[in-house]
Amino acid sequence: MHSMKIPTILLLATLLSGCIQKIAIGSMGTIMDNGFVVINEEQDLQLAGTAIASDLKLLESVLRSDPDNDRFLLLASMGYSSYALGFVEDDSAKRAAALYLRGKEFGMRILRKHAPVRDALALGPDEFRRALATLSNDDVPAVFWTATGWGSYIAVSLTDPEALVDLPKVEIMMRFVLEKDPGYFYSGANLFLGTLYGSRPKILGGDPDTSRKYFDECLRRTGGKYLMAYYYMARSNAVQTLDRELFDRCLTAIDTTSLDVLPEARLSNAVAKRRAALLRSKSDVLF
Repeated sequence: MHSMKIPTILLLATLLSGCIQKIAIGSMGTIMDNGFVVINEEQDLQLAGTAIASDLKLLESVLRSDPDNDRFLLLASMGYSSYALGFVEDDSAKRAAALYLRGKEFGMRILRKHAPVRDALALGPDEFRRALATLSNDDVPAVFWTATGWGSYIAVSLTDPEALVDLPKVEIMMRFVLEKDPGYFYSGANLFLGTLYGSRPKILGGDPDTSRKYFDECLRRTGGKYLMAYYYMARSNAVQTLDRELFDRCLTAIDTTSLDVLPEARLSNAVAKRRAALLRSKSDVLF
């Protein structure tokens, strides 16, 4: 009888361990959600960069135990793309590209659960557009952050023809977001499309007027409080059209706007201020 109790005890211990792990992972989700909110409110870039890097590795550790958790996958996609943009790209495009790919892949792990999207990834733009149409508003965050990582990777890999081939699919994804939820993440789809059309010459598909419409809509929806819109309008549209007046006006708007104008996006706005200063230092070369 004594020998029969041992397997029972071991079974109970195993089950209890699994329950504790599930409870711990569930609690971690709330902690990570709150952590990202707190980080986005931070204006000290060095502190924020250190915290994000630490949180990302913690997220990956949790995903080892719960690899199909959409909540954690989305946070990882957001985190890697945001970290690459805010703390890596200006110093190392190569390293940023690798991190953007991580952000893309974590988002893709969510989207590949939808069979039509998974099957259309290797097909052409039309098939891919039809596959995305099977998704709902609930899928907007995964589509947006996957496209952000993917599009940002392409933007820092312009000498790679294989990367550029995928740009139409990224644009399709952002148009899906624009249709379903145009205000999502500070009207990020408008910001992306404004940059896309503003950063290329007309011969390569650029369209300054269309670009300005997207930027203006982004600024309208955010009340001019999300400073990244000014930064990318200066960097893409103003530089491409050699509009020095627009360039200076955008950067001045960034310089003169308080970080407290949008407390929940202090970090993004602080990054915009730092990048605007760097962009201004290159103005004599750009114009």
